Amino acid sequence: MKIRPLYDRIVVKRIEGEAEKTHGGLYIPDTAKEKPQEGEVVAVGKGKRLDDGKVVALDVQAGDRILFGKWSGSEIKLEGEDLLIMKESDVLGVLS
Repeated sequence: MKIRPLYDRIVVKRIEGEAEKTHGGLYIPDTAKEKPQEGEVVAVGKGKRLDDGKVVALDVQAGDRILFGKWSGSEIKLEGEDLLIMKESDVLGVLS
C-alpha cells in the first residue's frame, strides 16, 4: 500500500476485538457492533509545521498500537482495506 499522510496526520488500521458473543451466549452481528477504538499506525506524516516554519516530528511511528476517540479521523478505503486518517492530536495513548 502506498500512502503518505501530510504534516501531522497518521494512517491507522483498526484492530478488531474478539468479543463476538455476549456473556449470555448471544452472537452480535457485525452491523450492531461498535467500531474498535484501538488500531495500528500504518503510516505517519513528516511532522507538525509551526508558525515559524520549523517542523516538529511526531511521537507515534508506523507499527505503534494506539487508542483513539470513537469519532476520530476520516474513514477511507484503500486497496480494499478500511483505514482511518487522523491528526496525531486525536491519539489518546500508545499501547506498549
